[in-house]
Amino acid sequence: MSMKRRKLDCRVSETLWNALGAESSRTGDSIAHIVERAIANELDLRHHSLFQVSTSCALVEGVFDGCTRVHDLKVHGDFGLGTFEGLDGEMVMIDGVCYQIRGGGTVREVPDSTFVPYATITRFAADQYFQIAEAESFEGLQNELDLQRPSDNLFAAFRVEGCFENVSLRAACKAKPGEKLVDAIKHQSQFGSEQQKGTLVGFWAPQYATSIGVPGYHFHLINETRDFGGHVFNLSGKDLQVGMHVETDIHLAIPETQQSLAADLTNDTRAALERAEKKN
Repeated sequence: MSMKRRKLDCRVSETLWNALGAESSRTGDSIAHIVERAIANELDLRHHSLFQVSTSCALVEGVFDGCTRVHDLKVHGDFGLGTFEGLDGEMVMIDGVCYQIRGGGTVREVPDSTFVPYATITRFAADQYFQIAEAESFEGLQNELDLQRPSDNLFAAFRVEGCFENVSLRAACKAKPGEKLVDAIKHQSQFGSEQQKGTLVGFWAPQYATSIGVPGYHFHLINETRDFGGHVFNLSGKDLQVGMHVETDIHLAIPETQQSLAADLTNDTRAALERAEKKN
């Protein structure tokens, strides 16, 4: 079953209500966000924590066998990205629903039993909201986000909503047996679109995390109607609403598949990972 967002309807005291209003005025956060954060803290749910399955180094070396299921990812968060067994498309998890994006940007919701070889997941609750009036390019968007990040040494999750005038995207196509990432992306699906209203789901990772995750920014797009998306190469957009969630710890699940255990992960994969992240 998908983890849908639920509506909470309850009565609170006048004193508590006034305190919520005062905190909302002080921080600029919505009352809904403040209540959700407070409940999560009270119930000791892990916020500001990344859960990652496998490493970028293993992905570059072609470790594409599924090692966990979507159901297990949802235990650790409701927001993230990754790929599926055999490098079969791009993953977007948003509001607890997991989607698979395939060639041409087609989208389907996947069952919880679906296998995953690589993913980065968090329980998203924005620490800060801000607006970007205009981003003429993906680089321009990244520059604006750089101004808001508190440190180059912390991971961060970003949810960017708005209308994207132009997008240049890709979707990984299922890899052939024995292929490594740089070979598999040679037959990836590359495509574009205009006037797509939707959400960017993504992360920023520090340079020191190269062997674990994708350094810098990594975004996937899914549109409002949940029927189009992909890995972002370039974009332009206006009046973008951004939520930033800073991560202060990371939990790494090492695959125990035979493919993973036998892989040679001693190589420097930085150049190959950079090629994989850019448009061919």
